[in-house]
Amino acid sequence: MLNGVGCFEKTAWGLALAFVLGWSATPHSAQAGSAALPGQTLGLPTGAKIPVGVYFINLTSFGSRDTLPRNSESVPILPTVAWSTPWDLFGARVQLFVSQPIVFSSPRGARYQSGVGQLLLAGQLAWDLGNDFGVSYFLGGYLPVDTRIVTQEASLTHRFAASYVGNGYNITANLLYGHFLSERSPFGVLYPDYLNLDLTATKKFGKFEFGPVAFGSTDLVTRSAGYRPQGQFAVGALAGYNFGTVNLQAYVTRDLVERNYGGFDTRAWVRAIVPLYQDKSDVAPNRTLVTREQGL
Repeated sequence: MLNGVGCFEKTAWGLALAFVLGWSATPHSAQAGSAALPGQTLGLPTGAKIPVGVYFINLTSFGSRDTLPRNSESVPILPTVAWSTPWDLFGARVQLFVSQPIVFSSPRGARYQSGVGQLLLAGQLAWDLGNDFGVSYFLGGYLPVDTRIVTQEASLTHRFAASYVGNGYNITANLLYGHFLSERSPFGVLYPDYLNLDLTATKKFGKFEFGPVAFGSTDLVTRSAGYRPQGQFAVGALAGYNFGTVNLQAYVTRDLVERNYGGFDTRAWVRAIVPLYQDKSDVAPNRTLVTREQGL
């Protein structure tokens, strides 16, 4: 998430949203891509517990990559439902996620196409280490799909996050490792395993939130000779505001380095988090700031 899906503070929660964005391609074309969209968990304290409840989270982004002869554009929409259960396992809170993305894309200036992405089913264990530090482990599965403009093969996603959420800060590192159950699709597309790293360092000022973000991604070694692995590193800035009933975040990122993507990507993101239900005993009285400041 959902890994992965933000609210911060001592009871800050980590939502690992997840989505797939990869173009259909010929063998060895370096176009299969990561199953989890790099940068999708920026702004979220994914190492921290989520207050007990049910949440709806939607992340939408618009990206334009400097490919030739015309830019490639994509608009992934990632609606996710997260359930932070009242149960503990191994001393960690059990948190469950389901995400069903939709994507619109225009590769190299071609006519826009749209389709349903891979359904993500996932669970997370989140430990509170005290002193505003938390860590989590997220395990999920992307189900296979027939939509040709997105990644199609089934895969597992493992995510390891650490967060500091004291004094209004959200300092988080979230490492995502993806493993495809089949290295090559029936259409000949190669799917290498991958690593993504999402980094957040924001600070809250009342209802406002600001700070830098960055992410990197890379394909891992495959058994296929001649494959050109993809990779990128992007930086950006995030701004957020709590309206009381909904918490909004927006950020913009730009590639500084790219490898075999065909061009540099600029992407704008908007996230909305809406609580559908909360256990008030988990947020009050010592957690009332979550309700007032985070829009939960």
